[in-house]
Amino acid sequence: MHNQDTYTGASFSLANRLKRLLWNLVYLILFKFSPRPFHAYRAFILRCFGAQVGKGVHVYPGVKIWAPWNLVLGDECGIASGVELYSQGLITVGYRAIISQGTYICTGTHDYTKAGHPLYTLPITIKDKAWVAADCFVHPGITIGEGAVIGARSVVTKDMPAWMVCAGHPCKPLKERMMSGD
Repeated sequence: MHNQDTYTGASFSLANRLKRLLWNLVYLILFKFSPRPFHAYRAFILRCFGAQVGKGVHVYPGVKIWAPWNLVLGDECGIASGVELYSQGLITVGYRAIISQGTYICTGTHDYTKAGHPLYTLPITIKDKAWVAADCFVHPGITIGEGAVIGARSVVTKDMPAWMVCAGHPCKPLKERMMSGD
């Protein structure tokens, strides 16, 4: 981070803040109010700002993105309106993974053990075919395993295993996810 004392200055450099200002202007003018079916258009805008976006990605217009250059979106993944991708650090969303409305994916936090409470980031990975249901909170540094389902309103504080249905506050594995027709 740019500054280790959040009481005396910004955590990010001036260049980073100016880049985010430009992104927010483009977001407000060209992204946020674009028609819902214009997924390819929004993917193009995200790529212009450094996001790695796969084929057939559905990012809806109401998705709030802090820094698109910290996004990797796999083929055919879906990000619903009302999701917040607080991408101070890297967020990776796998092939056919789904993030439902109201979910908050948070890569940044502060070190409360240091006097200046410096910001630090940890990457979040949501693996292929995982589903994070509505209104979840995913903490920094989490990996959600391939095919995992995170139940609505869960708070994910630890890595979740592959092909499990998980839920709760804190989120815990509950049962194996069984799929048919895949």
